[in-house]
Amino acid sequence: MEAVHRAGPIDLTPTRPDHVLLVVEVVSPGSETTDRVVKVNQYAEARIPFYWRVEQAATGVPVIYTYVLDPATRAYRDGEMFTGVIKAAAPFSVAVDLGTV
Repeated sequence: MEAVHRAGPIDLTPTRPDHVLLVVEVVSPGSETTDRVVKVNQYAEARIPFYWRVEQAATGVPVIYTYVLDPATRAYRDGEMFTGVIKAAAPFSVAVDLGTV
């Protein structure tokens, strides 16, 4: 799991969930249920606004699923899906070719 923090509170220890803007979860073999169900629910309950999940497709190309928190329901709505390259505008503009990372 990787996280993007809001500017400022990064020096606070420990980092609190309200400091986290985006969580990126990389699903690995053996942790699929935890990564797809358990952790996503925990992130939503913690009110983390954006959640991305990276999975390895059968073709070997990474697939990125993005989600946006609905604060009223504390559940994530489906966002965009990317294959191999992320080109997202929210929570910030970013382009990443996962084949080069």
